[in-house]
Amino acid sequence: MRNLESVIAEPPITMISDSVSVVTNYNFNGGNLYGWLTSCHGFWHNIGLIVPSFMFVMFLVVQAKKSFVKLSNARSLVIIAYYGCLWLVSLFNLAWCLLQAWECTSARQTPWNILSLLTDAGMLFLEVSLVAFLLQGNHASGKEALTRTFVASGLFVAFDTLFKAIYLYGFSIPLFIDDAEGRSRVKWGLWVIHKLLLTAVYGIILFMYNSDWRERLPARPAFYKYVTIMFCLNVTALLACLLLTGHGASFGAWLYGVTTVCYHALYLPLLYVTFLADFFEEDALNLESVYYSEMKDAGFFDADWEL
Repeated sequence: MRNLESVIAEPPITMISDSVSVVTNYNFNGGNLYGWLTSCHGFWHNIGLIVPSFMFVMFLVVQAKKSFVKLSNARSLVIIAYYGCLWLVSLFNLAWCLLQAWECTSARQTPWNILSLLTDAGMLFLEVSLVAFLLQGNHASGKEALTRTFVASGLFVAFDTLFKAIYLYGFSIPLFIDDAEGRSRVKWGLWVIHKLLLTAVYGIILFMYNSDWRERLPARPAFYKYVTIMFCLNVTALLACLLLTGHGASFGAWLYGVTTVCYHALYLPLLYVTFLADFFEEDALNLESVYYSEMKDAGFFDADWEL
């Protein structure tokens, strides 16, 4: 440590220069916004995650008062439960997007794994429960249907989270860290199974929509578009995981990164538009005419005209 005499004797301009140098070195080595945005996966990857997720949370905040009034008047248990889950998962997802630098910081890998587990579990719960409502068709209403759907979805997500936690902490397999050392066949083999199951579920629903069983599903084209988008996304993610298990790892890593950004940035807005937007935006008297128009456009009344 420099003594008092040397500090006093040192010119003021030199002291200021040293202070600026220390601050500059701190800021541009990951201590400021620039380093935070460019660390780990790069600027565009982080921006692609942060901006849409932040804008969606701000949208929920702006619409909160209007939404609460609508929910209190309608008293729909299904919509209330889904809206609450959407809020909680959106906050977890925003935190996950903002804290991408933790993934590439060895001291933060444990909290990163915990945050990733919680975020992944929340988004999977919304995804599975919405599919469960789709498969119940027009019978998905009321307290019993809500309880049945949420219990089944919760059990499935709990098993999935437990399975991932065993891989993370029991076998030390970095499921949520995409580095060169983590590209093992075991890790990506697990993700292949995960994506394959989701792809199969959405594929079955698409098959039902294009068969005689479509009357058992909600007669709304918005649900069909949602299932189509999720099927394509999971097929792409499945292809990326397959590439990462063998040859083509570089392209597979890029493709998996793209699907990750699309899922975390756009899935929650897609779910809101598909499942909740009509409830909050349409008046109760006009909602039935909107559904009827959608059903007519989808061709659900063609058989009646033929008769």
